Amino acid sequence: MLTRKQHDLLIFIHNRLETTGISPSFEEMKEALGLKSKSGVHRLVNALVERNFIRRLPNRARALEVLRLPEAATPARTAGLQLATDRDAAIAASGNVVRGSFGKKAPPVAAAFVEIPLHGRIAAGLPVEALESDRQLAVPPALLGPGDHFALEVSGDSMVEAGILDGDYAIVRKAEHALDGDIIVALVDDGEATLKRLHRKEGKVRLEPANAAYKTQIYDPQRVRIQGKLVGLMRRY
Repeated sequence: MLTRKQHDLLIFIHNRLETTGISPSFEEMKEALGLKSKSGVHRLVNALVERNFIRRLPNRARALEVLRLPEAATPARTAGLQLATDRDAAIAASGNVVRGSFGKKAPPVAAAFVEIPLHGRIAAGLPVEALESDRQLAVPPALLGPGDHFALEVSGDSMVEAGILDGDYAIVRKAEHALDGDIIVALVDDGEATLKRLHRKEGKVRLEPANAAYKTQIYDPQRVRIQGKLVGLMRRY
């Protein structure tokens, strides 16, 4: 039997894999569950591994596979699934996945999406202009956490080794600060935007690709402004 936190984390990981095909990071798990540190996430993940609900895929960073779900959570494969909060019961007596109050039926699939601004294309290769747009993109709530979000269509292949492909939609949480190793939207010289992994070294900002065919872009700090952090992806087939 799973604790509520273990259950919530399992459903969150399952949702992310079903939606994007990419495991959430430990930071994303921490924020989704409202934990204060990543050590709590490690304990929950280890517990799920020990109980054979998930497994770690060897030789791949951030790679988790859901092996099974609790019997009562079988409807998790429907598009309406959403992570329960600490105030929500995990599973309604009827077997439906709870969406905020115990025992309520899941709302229609259309209600399981949130529209966020779609601001045009962003380069995963060389920087290109990030076009403003009045378009909206419907996003599963499981991809979003606290804060404001926007989406950008990815152009290029420089982040393929991070699982980010040309034509994907990058889901971005607005932020002006990020940690080394975060994948960010960086605005270069106030005119061009690019999606890269952030590192700082010797007083310079390094925007690093995830493709050996591309070189790291190195700038003076005043030339780069962080616009947001990548929190999810959506892909069309």
